[in-house]
Amino acid sequence: MRFWKYQGLGNDFVLIDGTKGGVVIDPGWCEMMCDRHFGIGADGVLYVMPGEGTDITMRIINADGSEAEMCGNGIRCVAKYAYDKGLVDREVFTIHTLAGDLEATVFPEDGEVRTVRIDMGAPILDGRQVPVDFDGRFIDQPFEADGVSFRANAVSMGNPHFITFTEMDDATVDRLGPILECHPFFPRKTNVEFCRVEDGKIYIRVYERGAAWTLACGTGACATTTAAALNGLVPFGVPVDVHLPGGWLKITVDKDLGYVLMEGPAELVFEGETEVI
Repeated sequence: MRFWKYQGLGNDFVLIDGTKGGVVIDPGWCEMMCDRHFGIGADGVLYVMPGEGTDITMRIINADGSEAEMCGNGIRCVAKYAYDKGLVDREVFTIHTLAGDLEATVFPEDGEVRTVRIDMGAPILDGRQVPVDFDGRFIDQPFEADGVSFRANAVSMGNPHFITFTEMDDATVDRLGPILECHPFFPRKTNVEFCRVEDGKIYIRVYERGAAWTLACGTGACATTTAAALNGLVPFGVPVDVHLPGGWLKITVDKDLGYVLMEGPAELVFEGETEVI
C-alpha cells in the first residue's frame, strides 16, 4: 500500500489515499503502523476518502487505534495533500470530518502548499456537549485531581479539551497529563492543555487523547485561544500567536464565537510502500 508521511508542527501522520476506493479503515493496522520502533511511526493515520457532500472526507485514527472526531494539524496535512495531488482544483474547498464540514484555504508557493487556514467552526462550550460531567459552561472553574487544585476550562472543537492557565511545575504537569485524560469527569476522555499567556502570546503543552504528549495539537490551540479570550487573557477577533513545542500557529476567535480560524504549516516528510498485514 502506498503511504505518505506528513507533519504539522511535528504532529506527524501516516496518510492513506482512499479516494479511489478499495481502502478499509483498520484500527489495528493503524496502531501497528504508528509504532515508532516496529512501524512507520506517527501520532495517527489520516485517511483521505471521497467527499460526503464535500470535496473530500478526512478520517483520523489515533496511535492507540481509537478514532478522533477531528485533528487540527491533521486536517492541514490533508488539505495540502488534496491540493498538491490534484484532488481539488481550487484554493478554497470543503472537508467532511466527524466534527462536521470545514472550509480549507490553501496558500501555494511555486505550485506547492506551504500554509493552510482552516475555518474550524464554532467552539462548543456547553458542558454536556463537550462532553464533561457539568451543566452549563465550564469556564474558569475550580478543579482537583491527584491532590492538585487548579482552575480549568472545558471547550470542544469537535473533540474535547481541558485547559488550565494555572501555573504548575514541570513534574506536576507530567504527572497530571495522563491522569486527566482518563478522569471520570470526561465521558469520552479528553485532550489536556497546560498553558501560560505572556506578552499576548499563548504557550501550550498538550497531552493528547489517544496519543500522549505531542509536539502540537491544532484543535488544542483553537480551544485554548477560545478559553483565553473568554477569560480576558487575549483579544477576540484578531490573530493570536500560539506556541506549541513543534512551532507556531495563528488562531483567531470570532467575538460572537461563530468560528475559530487556525492558520499554520503542513509538510510532506516522505512517501513509501508498506504491506497490509
